[in-house]
Amino acid sequence: MSQNLAAQVAVTEGVGASFLNQSKFGNLQTTNTNQQHVQIAASQTKAVLGATGAVGDRLNGLIIVPATAAAGAVSLYDGSASTAISLFAGGGTTPLTDLKPFFVPINAKAATTASPGWYVTTGANVSVVAVGNFT
Repeated sequence: MSQNLAAQVAVTEGVGASFLNQSKFGNLQTTNTNQQHVQIAASQTKAVLGATGAVGDRLNGLIIVPATAAAGAVSLYDGSASTAISLFAGGGTTPLTDLKPFFVPINAKAATTASPGWYVTTGANVSVVAVGNFT
């Protein structure tokens, strides 16, 4: 069951969204007008997304960009003291067959209060572009 258009407008106006149009199903399509991107170079350890990071920072996703067939791994942390979430194992002993950048959707808010925010670790020969709203 979907919301009516008026209810969708009321919800999205409160979160800094702009309106694109209605989908073929009658749902309002929006885009977040406050999105940022942060570039993380290869071989970085727990690089913060944004200036300082904070609880509530929204991470829409990561674009992982392998530079060579032996690209390293990429890990994500909700708070710098949290346990790593492995997003990309890298080429390692089995070289990659394709070097195309690819998107990993996250669509989550940072929740950990100890050293809050999102953090990314990149291995050798792999960089990341993070998209979201960061403090």
